[in-house]
Order: sequence, then C-alpha cells, then structure tokens
Amino acid sequence: MVWIYRLVLWIVDGLLPFASLFSPRLALFVKGRKDLFGKLSDFRKSHDGKLVWFHVASLGEFEQAKPLIHLWKQKKPETRILVSFFSPSGYEPVIKRQDQDLDGVVYLPLDRVGYVRKFLEILRPDIVFFVKYDLWFNFLKEIAYRQIPLYLISASFREDQVFFKRRGFFRKPLFFFDQIFTQNEKSDKLLSQIGFSRYTKVGDTRFDRVAATANSPKAFPQIRTWIGEKKTIVLGSVWEEDMEILIPLINSHPDYSWLIAPHSMNPEPMEKWKAKIILPSQFYTGWDSTKSSSVLFVNTIGMLSSLYQFAHVAYVGGAFGAGLHNILEPIGFGVPVIFGKVRKAGKFPEAMEAVEKGCGFEVKDHKELEVVFESLASSEYYSQSQKAAKEWVKSNLGAAEKIYELTSKLQ
Repeated sequence: MVWIYRLVLWIVDGLLPFASLFSPRLALFVKGRKDLFGKLSDFRKSHDGKLVWFHVASLGEFEQAKPLIHLWKQKKPETRILVSFFSPSGYEPVIKRQDQDLDGVVYLPLDRVGYVRKFLEILRPDIVFFVKYDLWFNFLKEIAYRQIPLYLISASFREDQVFFKRRGFFRKPLFFFDQIFTQNEKSDKLLSQIGFSRYTKVGDTRFDRVAATANSPKAFPQIRTWIGEKKTIVLGSVWEEDMEILIPLINSHPDYSWLIAPHSMNPEPMEKWKAKIILPSQFYTGWDSTKSSSVLFVNTIGMLSSLYQFAHVAYVGGAFGAGLHNILEPIGFGVPVIFGKVRKAGKFPEAMEAVEKGCGFEVKDHKELEVVFESLASSEYYSQSQKAAKEWVKSNLGAAEKIYELTSKLQ
C-alpha cells in the first residue's frame, strides 16, 4: 500500500501544474509552493532557536490551534512559531492578518519522501503539533523516526473514519503520535478499541478561542449606532440554501435588525438576496448612514466572529451544503444559535451537543425555523437558552492550557 501511495503522489505532483491552469484554487495551491524550500531556508536563517511547528488543514483548524499558539508565545516568547497550511482557503486569509503570535506561515509540500526530508532538514523543529486531522503518512513517519515530539490536538474521531475500519497503512498514522489530545470520550473509546493508549481528553480548544474573542471583540461603533435598541439577528457564513429559508423569516419580522455575513464575498448572490428582501437593505462597503435600513450585508471578510456581539439570536450556515460552519463563535457570546439539518452529525459533534445543552437549534426547513424563532421570542425560553450557552462554554475552558502544560515540559 505504501508503494501505491507513493505512486499516486508522484502522479499528482506531475499533473498539478497542468490542472492549475483550469482551477483558481489549484493555481493558488501551486503558486504558494513555488520555491518553498528557499523560503523555508530564509525563514530559518532569520529565525534561529527553538521552533514549534503547527500543521493545520485550513482556517477552521488554525482557529483551534490559535489558543495553544498564543500560550506558547505568551509564556515562552523566545520560541519561534511556524504554521503550515495545506489549503489556500486557510493560508491566504492568515498570511494577510500579520498575526503577532506567528513567526512564519507556509504551505505544506506534498507528502513525498524527498520533500518531507528536505522540509524537516531545513526547519529542524523541536516539537510538532498536527491539528484535528490532515494526517500525512510520510511526514508523520519521518517526524517519529527523527524522535521529534509529535502531538495531535483537538482530535475528534468517528467510527466511519478509515483509521478504525482498516488496519496497516491506514491506521498507522495514529501510532506515530507520542500523544493524542481528544475532544470527547467517544474519541477516547475509539482509540482504545484499536489498542492506542496514549490519549488524554482535554476538550475542544475552540472554546478557549471563542471565549477570548467574546472577551475582546473588535469594535464596530457605526454598526452599534445603527442597531440602537433594536434586537439584532446575525446570519453568519450563509449560503444560498440557507437564505432560501431565511429570506421569508426576514421579510416577516421587520421589527428586528438583520446582519448578513455570507460565506462567499461574491456580489452576485448578495444582490439576488437583496432583491428578494422587502426590507430596506444596504451593503457595508457602500453604507450610507443617512439612509434608513433594517438589513446590512457585511460584504467584507474578517468581521464575523466579532459581529456576534450584537446578536440576540444567531443563525450559522453551511449545514445544507458544504458543511456547518462554526456555531461556537456565537455561543461564546452566550447567544442561542440556529442552524440547518446536519447531514453527517458525526462530523459536527458540537452541533448535537449544543442541541442537547439547549443553546443550539437544528431546523430542516422554513416552517421549523419559524417555530424555533417564535420559541426564542419567549423571554423565559430565551434566558434558559442563553444561560445554557454560557455554562457550556465555561465548563469547557482550559483545553489549551492543559495541552501546553503537558507538552511544554519537553522544552
């Protein structure tokens, strides 16, 4: 199986430049890896000393790593922090942020043995964290062979994952880790069933992240003035499928203010949604504050996580299509959150737990959405949901601190 894997990677590596001509996403994938090893050499020359390397698949996993990254920088500021991304959808926004906790941001090369060895020889990391998944066989094998401390954090496993269905090559990546830090007991049980015992349940580091954001959100005084005393509904990371059930809700509730932050900044669907909404609407980038409006389309990135500070209720999109987005962001503010029917509940355990706790509400259509919305209009029901959100977050804080304490001792 290892030889088949190597052959597939060799073929993919050869085809990528051609395929990138037809895909903007793949074009970014290829362009970002151009002269990667030269960039890594320059980075290491200008950032010597002990290095902690975090690998994440994309933006969501970076948000899970961020509390632990911050702790490393806060408690050991002399430590160098490098984050690698596999996906352009994570790399591109993070590279623009100029995050003060990061010394470097790079793409991960393809998992070919030659690339892996060169990557590690240049970087010489002292400790390595992989986040949640995106487990590359050759990278993990070589890190373990070099006896570099290797950890998996924010692990959340499901029975249908290949690790638990197939042995050998497919399961081996888990056994390269020195320790796996899990989010829940279900993950512990699955690891135990395959004979892996080096695990510790610490919870989801995203709770630390959302709590930090809720404690110090970005200030948007213009939006605060626009809202005034009106209750506001924040619609975050919404897609077309979400807006199909949300637009009738918006049109039937003119007494609320509505903040709409789409998943995509493509203006075409936003213009279409605006035309279907009967309430006066504006776009954030061309906002005329002298004109009255009840709906504001936030057509710029980097604002959503802090917009939930204004929410009375939030709706988080994606469940009807690509996958549910981060419902913990509004919950971090103690805000009840509504979302679509989740197709694969195992992929989003926080969704089902939010429902069980009483601060999350799953709906399959507009009719169910209306029922939930009206239920939350009851002050008593709303207060119970709000309290449940706050207690859930509070009970899950500290995962990053636990991981730091257990792994920093090696430094």
